Amino acid sequence: MKVVVTGAAGMIGSNLVHGLNAIGIDDVIAVDDLTDGSKYANLAGAALSDYFDRRDFYDRFARGELGKVDCVFHEGACSDTMEHDGRLMLDLNYRASKTLLDACQAQGVRLLYASSAATYGGAVSFREEPEFERPLNVYGWSKLLFDNVVRRMLAGATAQVAGFRYFNVYGPREQHKGRMASVAFHHAHQLRDEGRVKLFGAYGGYAAGEQARDFVFVGDVVAVNLWFLDHPEASGIFNLGSGRAQPFNDVAVAVVNAGRAARGEAAASLAELVAAGTIEYVDFPTALIGKYQCFTEADLSRLRGTGCDHAFVDVAGGIARYMRWLGGGSG
Repeated sequence: MKVVVTGAAGMIGSNLVHGLNAIGIDDVIAVDDLTDGSKYANLAGAALSDYFDRRDFYDRFARGELGKVDCVFHEGACSDTMEHDGRLMLDLNYRASKTLLDACQAQGVRLLYASSAATYGGAVSFREEPEFERPLNVYGWSKLLFDNVVRRMLAGATAQVAGFRYFNVYGPREQHKGRMASVAFHHAHQLRDEGRVKLFGAYGGYAAGEQARDFVFVGDVVAVNLWFLDHPEASGIFNLGSGRAQPFNDVAVAVVNAGRAARGEAAASLAELVAAGTIEYVDFPTALIGKYQCFTEADLSRLRGTGCDHAFVDVAGGIARYMRWLGGGSG
């Protein structure tokens, strides 16, 4: 099987490449922008058959220059939700995706692509229906714009098209993301550098640290993508989260206790960690008031309806695996 992975040096893309290799697929064409050359490290040790810069790939693929491709995993995008350059966002997240979709359909190539839970924005329910889609920024809108193109063409599709609305993904190979890295990543580094983890205080009717998100381990994201690779009959737009909202307090406790376990110390409770100053609450930032999601939780009904019964790890289990990886062990 010959596959393409766009955004291959990014967090989800690189984990997908390694996941494909693990099931015996090594005819993998990687596509990315390595202006930040340090991202190569995410692909170190991976089996690749070719590499293309993103600026060359889309036109060359549309002309059929890559030969027969079975499936494209399209993870390439501008994922910085704080980016305000709408022209850049639409070029990378919409137009390039539309060009790729058209080429895949013309060639009968399957397309599995990254959408985002940012399409829901200010919603309070998270189902893959237009009435719940209220993006709060141009990033979320760019993803929704492409999802709507997919919705319109699915009935006449010549090959599988599946979009995944990723919720809060965390795990290995996100060190290049800077401010956009997961809260687990930032907590691990706060703990290392300062000996404590900082969380937002009370806001939006939630007690300190109790704002909740659907945190999904990147290994689970890879597993679902590979399930769809094995099930070409499954098309549509699907939430990809754990289906379980957990408070930021759970993330902080899991990060701290992973460090304690590595030192042979017993796990501590949230109350104990707050009393010791290891978990500290800070005032909610004025700049985020009215722009912050206090709760997200993926409705997995549509995903489960395909027959995908993957069991998602909870925060404690996923972060334990992630902290072992960050510490140089196996994840």
